[in-house]
Amino acid sequence: MHETAPTEGQPMHRGTSHRPGPERAPRRLAVARPRPRVLIVSGSVGAGHDGAAAALATRLRGEGVHVDQQDYLQALPAVVRAVLAGCYALIVNYAPAAFGWLFASIERHALTHQLSLAICGLAQRRVEQWLRPGYQAVVSTYPLASQTLGQLRGSGRLGCPVVTFLTDPAVHRLWVHSAVDHHLTVTQATADHGSSQYAVPMQVGGPLVAAAFSRSTTSPAAAAARAAIRAQWGVDEQTPVALVLTGSLGMGDVSATVDAVLAGGVAVPVVACGRNERLRRQLSGQLGPRALSWRDDMPDLMAAADVLITNAGGLSFTEALVAGLPAVCFAPIPGHGQANAAVLHAAGLAPWARTHADLTLALRAATGPGRRTSLATPPPCAVDVFVTRLFTTEVADLPRRPRRFSRRRPRAAA
Repeated sequence: MHETAPTEGQPMHRGTSHRPGPERAPRRLAVARPRPRVLIVSGSVGAGHDGAAAALATRLRGEGVHVDQQDYLQALPAVVRAVLAGCYALIVNYAPAAFGWLFASIERHALTHQLSLAICGLAQRRVEQWLRPGYQAVVSTYPLASQTLGQLRGSGRLGCPVVTFLTDPAVHRLWVHSAVDHHLTVTQATADHGSSQYAVPMQVGGPLVAAAFSRSTTSPAAAAARAAIRAQWGVDEQTPVALVLTGSLGMGDVSATVDAVLAGGVAVPVVACGRNERLRRQLSGQLGPRALSWRDDMPDLMAAADVLITNAGGLSFTEALVAGLPAVCFAPIPGHGQANAAVLHAAGLAPWARTHADLTLALRAATGPGRRTSLATPPPCAVDVFVTRLFTTEVADLPRRPRRFSRRRPRAAA
């Protein structure tokens, strides 16, 4: 980041003079570069977008980057903010068909898409205020934030590069904006999906998760911690454990998933109910201590489990990927959950079990001997890509490649 003063025996840096004789001209002091500044904009809808943003912020600060974080919902009018924050889980749980229709309509119908963009336009003024200190880059981990930032970038009101980090395996229309400089994904499957559907270049960045997910699970300390957690669940080491994740809001038809796991007889279900206390109480009679409330020790829970069952496939799948925990998609929530399951299934990253019989077969395959070991090599971390692209290569000085956004009609998910 800055030049170092020469030591004895080393040649002088350029710009430093040396005169013969007893007097020596004062050396020019090296001037350190100012710390790079990055703004990260997330969205407090669920915990996945905030989780990726927090992981990125922690790692960038460790690299000496000044990081500011903002919640995109705070830039929206109060009514819109209340609808996004309060109605999301209600619609998914009690009107899943309506949520699925909305997701598909944004993809396929111009009117619904334009309405979504108009809502994003309402956040421009507040987001522009956040940008006033001056940043080398702005990173979005939330699709609506990417649209607002893209609108500002395209209109010339945002001078620094914008980077979108996609937390979903499947790319959907609101993740993509032609004025956004870089779209980074967790896996090659997502990059290929986005490029084929929207003709926008995407680069694999790798995962953004807490460093604890990459800890070794084979050390004596890790084995002891695993045994202690499984003892709390009343499960011995020989019995496979299926960790059922329902997101921070406890969404989806979780009871049906639990029944399917129990009926298959391959694994014992442990359900993380998030902040949905009603769901936890509902399942506690059936599962006892294996119905969990909100937990901050997810890396330990994943280390104690043998397979993950996900109904959304967002950050929880990424965490499992880094932890080396095999994953299965079952009963995905409509909209982005089903789209994520289709991409993961097609790429061979996680099977989409559509029936109880499929789930039983998938759990049996995932809990076979040595299965976890074969997945234990974590992919590269997205922070390395961010540091390289934003600072080492000074992406702020690179010319933006003009491109026209191709609004291809998305293909139906397989």
